[in-house]
Amino acid sequence: MRQARAAVGDRGATVVNGMSLLAIDVGNTNTVLGIYEGTQLLRHWRFDSNPARTVDEHAVLMRDLMRDVSLAGAVLSSVVPALTPTLRDLCRRYFGLDLLVVQPGISTGLAMLYETPHTLGSDRLVNAVAAHARTGGAAIVVDFGTATKIEYVTPDGAYAGGVICPGVKIASEALFAAAARLSAVELQCPPQTVGRTTIHALQAGIVLGHVATTDGLVRRIQREQQIRPRVFATGGLAALLAPHSETIDEVDEFLTLDGLRLIYARNAERPPRRRARARGAAP
Repeated sequence: MRQARAAVGDRGATVVNGMSLLAIDVGNTNTVLGIYEGTQLLRHWRFDSNPARTVDEHAVLMRDLMRDVSLAGAVLSSVVPALTPTLRDLCRRYFGLDLLVVQPGISTGLAMLYETPHTLGSDRLVNAVAAHARTGGAAIVVDFGTATKIEYVTPDGAYAGGVICPGVKIASEALFAAAARLSAVELQCPPQTVGRTTIHALQAGIVLGHVATTDGLVRRIQREQQIRPRVFATGGLAALLAPHSETIDEVDEFLTLDGLRLIYARNAERPPRRRARARGAAP
């Protein structure tokens, strides 16, 4: 398995007049920000996704990330709908930009085979865009987050759909909440599959069990589609889980950000217009 360089992409320019792109990936648990200059991820930042946080509070959190940065555009994928208007307002008030939001109708470069695209989480589609750009053909993406999501892109570049299952953290929390004699354990791989203590037995079931589920689903997709495409892993828990997988070929913690960069480039014919900075707004 190869650990990808997070800063490298292979298609699409994101510098406009020497300025940079802000990519925002809002997940159920965490929000990840990235500053791109061309295909290079210069800086990144992670904080909890909190719908109660105000525009100004978000601006304070982003102050260090945005230091000495001149933005040409901003792009968002969000699975927390309540945060979309907050971040849109943030970009207008503090950066003078209209935020490009990944939503139905946006140009992604992928054909759509999904039968209910209006229900598709934008992060799933963004990951598929990034993976297809890496392979130029078929690809599978595993996103280990609050939920574990597996996406499949066909050899001719169509998003075909995928799988959603409970993430390893919420699955373990449900187990501990329902089993009176089991206590929470640290999420880490045990010394071996056969646990000789209750802690190791739980870690084997939670961590290795989740990896085995993922590997099993990937293999089912490969059998059904009669193809063995490159398999990418991303997400906040990829570093914990992917090294124990038998099917994952490459890990890229920032694959979603790179997909956002690519989507922005594919919609750059009409780049977001810059607005006058609001009076008194912080840089």
